[in-house]
Amino acid sequence: MFLSVFDMFKVGVGPSSSHTMGPMVAGALFLDALRAAPFRAHGLRASLHGSLAFTGVGHATDRATVLGLAGFAPAEYDFDKAEAALAAIRDSGQVTPEGLEPLQFDPKVDLVFDFGPALSGHANGMILMATDAQGDVILQETYYSIGGGFVLTEAELASGEDVDHGTPVPYPFQSGAEMLDMAAASGKTIAEMKRANEISRGCSESLDKGVARIWEVMNACIDRGLEREGILPGGLNVKRRAPGILAQLEAERGMNLTAPHTINDWMSTYAMAVNEENAAGGQVVTAPTNGAAGVVPAVIRYWLDFVPGAVGSKVPEFLLTAAAIGGLVKYNASISGAEAGCQAEVGSASAMAAAGLCAVMGGSAKQVENAAEIALEHHLGMTCDPVKGLVQVPCIERNGLGAIKAVSAASLALRGDGDHLVPLDAVIETMRQTGHDMHEKYKETSLGGLAVNVPNC
Repeated sequence: MFLSVFDMFKVGVGPSSSHTMGPMVAGALFLDALRAAPFRAHGLRASLHGSLAFTGVGHATDRATVLGLAGFAPAEYDFDKAEAALAAIRDSGQVTPEGLEPLQFDPKVDLVFDFGPALSGHANGMILMATDAQGDVILQETYYSIGGGFVLTEAELASGEDVDHGTPVPYPFQSGAEMLDMAAASGKTIAEMKRANEISRGCSESLDKGVARIWEVMNACIDRGLEREGILPGGLNVKRRAPGILAQLEAERGMNLTAPHTINDWMSTYAMAVNEENAAGGQVVTAPTNGAAGVVPAVIRYWLDFVPGAVGSKVPEFLLTAAAIGGLVKYNASISGAEAGCQAEVGSASAMAAAGLCAVMGGSAKQVENAAEIALEHHLGMTCDPVKGLVQVPCIERNGLGAIKAVSAASLALRGDGDHLVPLDAVIETMRQTGHDMHEKYKETSLGGLAVNVPNC
């Protein structure tokens, strides 16, 4: 099993990795298939199913699908260019992707939200079609957005293409137990094993540059979120809170009466800054998803700003450790809210952040595994019930609490020797089972929970 650090941490665009980035990626994949096809297409159609339909508007899935079919990609997303392209598509009823002739596509007619039963492969399903001049379908593909920006075709999902088939890596751990055994046998840290695996598939220079880029984008997202004020889009009239809280915290600096628990407000503010940017459609890094993108960067920023001895040169160790834990969760359970609820998103992010913080603070491999276990265990059963389908309530604050739990979990693990009753593997399996048993209305459909008990307007 190998999932790259660049699979777990992808530079992309908000508000959702599975509902925004995934459909955009699917559109690009379909265009590639169309370019390779032996016939000429005249138009395009698309249908969204399951969670992509139920919360698609709130998650900008319709917008992302149109942009994907127009040739946009998450990693190089430019907001102004996207706005111009959407306006042109609305006016002309055409998309003009590179390498193809103009294709008829009127989003009001050719993009369908199907609120019937979900497709069989995954809760996040979509069907893309190309048609000839008579309107007959000449090419069709079903795509599943399986969380964190990962996209598979129906055939790939059925054949297990989400499992790594690349060249062997030095430390191919598929479970927490194997990870600990390999660490003990090799004398290496989890980050060192992860680094060796990454280099075996690439080179150290590209790894170092790529990881530095991840933190650069994460940190810049925090800074933007701490500066930008206003009302978030979508109709809930949710006000950006991070700048105001930051102003209060900075005004209190040096005051002898500041309560010790105020440090939690700093962590929450960093996380909320990221997720307010995400909700506004800004540039974020999946960690492991957009909906949970604030937890990992908030904990890193807290560590750098407040923990004695913290140095930026150890951020790669944090991210590599976190990626190793995230890979275990994705491989053995899920990181998709539509598949397993928010325990799979913020829960996974909290486990990743707890592991990374424990590692850079000198924790052993056993303590790192313990930190991840504590953080994930105390998110079990968390539902995904976004109000109005927007990645705002309860998602923004939830990232703050996920960061706080991550720091607490790492601290508890560091107070012990790594021995503990419940292994990480047991918690991951419990999360998988809980997600399987969870009612669909609590899995990113906005049909239950807060989504129906809080007025949407």
